[in-house]
Amino acid sequence: MPVSDAIETTAPPGERRPAPQAEAGPGALALSGDWTATFGETLERCAAAIGEAGRGRSDLVIDLAAVDRLDTAGAVVIDRARRALAASGTSVALRNAQPAHETLMREIASAELKLPEQARTSPFVDFLAMVGQTMVDAGRDLVAGIVFLGEFVSALIRVVMRPWTFRFTALVNQIDQIALRGLPIVLLISFVVGAIIAQQGIFQLLQFGAATFAVDLIGILVLRELGVLLSAIMVAGRSGSAFTAEIGAMKMREEIDALRVMGLDPIEVLVVPRILGLVIGLPLLAFCASLAAILGGGLVAWVYGGVSPDVFLMRLREAIDLSTFLVGMIKAPFMAVVIGVIACIEGLAVKGSAESLGQHVTASVVKAIFMVIVLDGVFAMFFAALDY
Repeated sequence: MPVSDAIETTAPPGERRPAPQAEAGPGALALSGDWTATFGETLERCAAAIGEAGRGRSDLVIDLAAVDRLDTAGAVVIDRARRALAASGTSVALRNAQPAHETLMREIASAELKLPEQARTSPFVDFLAMVGQTMVDAGRDLVAGIVFLGEFVSALIRVVMRPWTFRFTALVNQIDQIALRGLPIVLLISFVVGAIIAQQGIFQLLQFGAATFAVDLIGILVLRELGVLLSAIMVAGRSGSAFTAEIGAMKMREEIDALRVMGLDPIEVLVVPRILGLVIGLPLLAFCASLAAILGGGLVAWVYGGVSPDVFLMRLREAIDLSTFLVGMIKAPFMAVVIGVIACIEGLAVKGSAESLGQHVTASVVKAIFMVIVLDGVFAMFFAALDY
């Protein structure tokens, strides 16, 4: 009894091909038609027919002479039925196969295709495993960052010893891209944030008749924390992602390998100018961001809280000193190095696909922003311990 489906429902549009069949004869089980992935459902029913034909028999001959086409899907189905019969004690022999079909069946038989067994675990165990793997990955990232930082310092020392080999044009270009072209958005964000802080601070302090103390809040918070933190986050999202994308694209096009072939160190050529550009550009952005935030806070304090500009400036001068300004500026170079190292590591880790590039750009931004916030917290505890 042949097992098949209607050709019209299984064949590709515009092409009539014979559906696979498995028909039991007097001495053998004859297979015919196209045993290809096009007839997926029919293949499964034919496999069941092979199992039925061999059930209870000591041996079974499968005749492949009438098989017109055979691809991997069909070969896997036939081999799976053969294995099932062999496991039940039935010896199966394949006869009259075309040379190409015989080669394919031999390769499938030697491959021993098996689906991996899924270990049964509880959701709680899976959660603990995920947390553990995350901690291991974080440790590896930390070690990789320290190693890469050492490579950067070594390359920087070589540049200092041989300044004529350094590409100062690349450094100027990076400062332009980081500081000058990033200045408008940093100023805008800082101005708005300063205005929001002033509005919220005055709103709360008006209840106690102490609206002028909002000036202390704005000056200290902006100069010590927010100015450099906002700038670092914006630079991590803007320039850090650009570094990763640029270096990653060069890695995909094998341009970094070409640099090594030409006898150039990719760290000196690509990494050093970018990180130095960040070290120079981020403090400048932090300084401008602090001024913009204070300006926004002063404007809101004048309009919303009735604090005139002369009173604002006088109160600001009493509330802050040089140390308040230096605390924020000291953080900027360290944050710049962290952002640059993470961005360049992720760029050099890109593989040869656009998906890998997108994943590493995302990881670069997330890791850089996270480490910037952590570093800001570490500096806050350090300066608090020094009472500075």
